[in-house]
Amino acid sequence: MKMIDTHTHLYVEAFDDDRDEVIQRAIAKGVDEFYLPAIDSAYTQRMLDLEKAYPAHIRLMMGLHPTHVKENVAEELKHVEQMLDQHLYTAVGEIGIDLYWDKSTLAAQQKAFDQQIKWAQERELPIVIHCRDAFEEVFEILEENKGEDLFGIFHCFTGTLEDAQRAISYNLKLGIGGVATFKNGKIDQFLAQLPLSSLVLETDAPYLAPVPHRGKRNESAYISLVVNRLSEIYALPEEEIIKATSIATKEVFKTKP
Repeated sequence: MKMIDTHTHLYVEAFDDDRDEVIQRAIAKGVDEFYLPAIDSAYTQRMLDLEKAYPAHIRLMMGLHPTHVKENVAEELKHVEQMLDQHLYTAVGEIGIDLYWDKSTLAAQQKAFDQQIKWAQERELPIVIHCRDAFEEVFEILEENKGEDLFGIFHCFTGTLEDAQRAISYNLKLGIGGVATFKNGKIDQFLAQLPLSSLVLETDAPYLAPVPHRGKRNESAYISLVVNRLSEIYALPEEEIIKATSIATKEVFKTKP
């Protein structure tokens, strides 16, 4: 079974010097698919170019990242809607609420999150959620939109067991990456209480590199370290971790097993 990185920003400036090498290292390590979440309109062309260069491996999402909800939010959301109509995307993401950097934009973030969820539902697409210091705020909007047409991934999950169970109740898988390898990551203490079928693999490259690369640039090849940690947590062979998370990923993105 091949590994799938459900969340990697391969198009950002951190990879400008060696992007092809980074992708080739990951493929050589057994990563077959890379799902690229959007940030804002400034990166759209970079994403499209990368998909064109690696059509067998790259999958694109479209959305407005909550930390990029600024004065031009109406213009950015219009761009998201136009791109969703013009191009085939696998998900609406990453979208959500981030109160770590700026609490003053909460109302605008909530409105943008809600709107983009509705666009995903209209198109029968999954959502990929960014949540930082905002679990209650995110859950509030998910509650308003819950139903069979609400599904996706709670990216970079860092909450409690109760948060995890609540996220899963909204038809969401949990995106597990480098945090599972951190000594203070905490999620490793309760993940085994959750069904493996509720997890998908991710790196969030170039951010949140797993141990022993913590603090350095992350890359998709390091997803094998996440698999290794989950193998320890669940006391299962790595092949079982890869198989279960791959099935979960294909379930989310409605791709063939």
